[in-house]
Amino acid sequence: MPAYVLLTRDASGRSVTLTPLDAEAAPVAPPGRGGAPAARVVAVDSLPDVVAQVEAAEHPRWVWDDTRRWYPPLLAAGVRVDRCHDLRLCHTILRHAASAAGSRLQAAPPGPFDAPAPDAPPPHEPDLLDALRELDDEDPGDRVAPEPRAVGPSVPAGPGEAADDAHGLLGELRDQLAAVAGSTQPGRLRLLLAAESGGALLAAEMEHDGLPWDPVRHDELLTDLVGPRPVGGGRPRRLEDLVATIRDLLNDPRLNPDSQPHLLAALRRQGFSLASTSKWEIRELDHPVVEPLLEYKRLSRLLSANGWAWLDAWVRDGRFRPTYVVGGVVTGRWATDGGGALQLPTSLRAAARADEGWRLVVADAAQLEPRVLAAMSGDRAMAEAARGSDLYQRIADAGTVPTRKDAKYALLGAIYGATTGTAGMLMPRLTRAYPQAVALVEAAARAGERGEPVSTWLGRTSPPASAAFLDHLGAAGAEGADADDVRDARRRARDRGRFTRNFVVQGTAAEWALCWLASLRRRLRDIGDGRAHLVFFLHDEVVVHCPAQDADAVAQAVRDAADEAGALLFGSAPVEFALDLAVVESYADAA
Repeated sequence: MPAYVLLTRDASGRSVTLTPLDAEAAPVAPPGRGGAPAARVVAVDSLPDVVAQVEAAEHPRWVWDDTRRWYPPLLAAGVRVDRCHDLRLCHTILRHAASAAGSRLQAAPPGPFDAPAPDAPPPHEPDLLDALRELDDEDPGDRVAPEPRAVGPSVPAGPGEAADDAHGLLGELRDQLAAVAGSTQPGRLRLLLAAESGGALLAAEMEHDGLPWDPVRHDELLTDLVGPRPVGGGRPRRLEDLVATIRDLLNDPRLNPDSQPHLLAALRRQGFSLASTSKWEIRELDHPVVEPLLEYKRLSRLLSANGWAWLDAWVRDGRFRPTYVVGGVVTGRWATDGGGALQLPTSLRAAARADEGWRLVVADAAQLEPRVLAAMSGDRAMAEAARGSDLYQRIADAGTVPTRKDAKYALLGAIYGATTGTAGMLMPRLTRAYPQAVALVEAAARAGERGEPVSTWLGRTSPPASAAFLDHLGAAGAEGADADDVRDARRRARDRGRFTRNFVVQGTAAEWALCWLASLRRRLRDIGDGRAHLVFFLHDEVVVHCPAQDADAVAQAVRDAADEAGALLFGSAPVEFALDLAVVESYADAA
């Protein structure tokens, strides 16, 4: 049986070639053919049936240039595959993987898989200040913020637009396999590529299947929050009332609170000097406008991100169908390219309801990043704190810091690089209690400050330092360097150090989550009649939609998959990956 089957499309877009390959990506000749090539050409319309037959008989790993191009049409035809090798996603990982340095793939000049997506933003780097401020938010689920968009290559041409270069794709696969085999950590890289490609399959399946969503309930929730849907546009009643209150309190009858210049000017006339109109700055003001202004901003953002226009665009046939982007953030976390699935506000989650006779099994990994840090570093003291559902409370109970909140601040500070405030003050205590864990993130930070790359546990490597960064670093270290240049270089170095210290932990947590998803996806097929399926994923949280009679078995499968993910990555490391798990009819009931 072939290990792989490569799919390529001809120039007309009307036929597809299936090429069976062995484990070294050499063409496989079927028995009785005298060594004749086994490539098979089929019409596009026949492809789903052929793929289904080959999948059932041979169970290969399907190789294609991009899962987003090939898998949705198969799903639409009712065909699902178990495994694939996504050349585009795997190329992105291997192109930069430090463990595969010196490979032919890394030495090659830029090719089609290196092309940036049109209008792609720079790589997303976690914002330390926002991360720590989240600790004080009573309801983080109501935050609506821009999501990071994909930073990888764009989707290739569709059917009929361009032919696949079969020879080039086969060469790419061989270069990728050689890069893994010649790497310093082939087992880890192989697992990462399989998990990333499996994530691409699941992302397409979740978009196809959708999260059950009740549009009537959504409308009711919105109406309760902002008032009835306006006829012909404009603000809903609740927002108009808030605007009137804000104008009155700021003595500005024509104020547009959606305009930052207008709002800044109105606040400055009240004697406040603000740099922005962010909620963080507004909260610090001593003025009666604070409460209605913050409420207006919250509801306005909710309406723009998940209001009626969102409902019309992204909910079809009773299902919310976002577009997930696997590896859309440089750490390996997913992003979305529409639908805002990674920012579903708590106030609207009651609209996510299981079908009649079905249930939602909702699980999230408790304090995933600190647990990952404990496993990566081999810090047995932190691993001991991770035994149980609340790592933060166990740290406080051990006397390392006074309270659970202090423990949360301290650990997030270590992961995100806090050097001031509460988190900074608690760092010496954390360092004494968990020296190996703190040493790991500190080493990653120092590497980043020097402009060096860092890697996750399985081998995803951070983007290289820019030439401008290295130039600033070099200039600041030269004899007679200007004091302003030195300060600027140090600031840049600290920023990059905060990014790299977080990269190794957040990226490894993303790898654990991918393995969790892959294991759970496989296990769900064997429960009941196989109808249970994943419908939502958010960094460290999953939602499974299943028949009510299968809910207990699904819940156990979720737990078993988490255990398997921990073992796959960290072997026998004594770290528990605890889950908060609920079986509910409405997503809101899982909170």
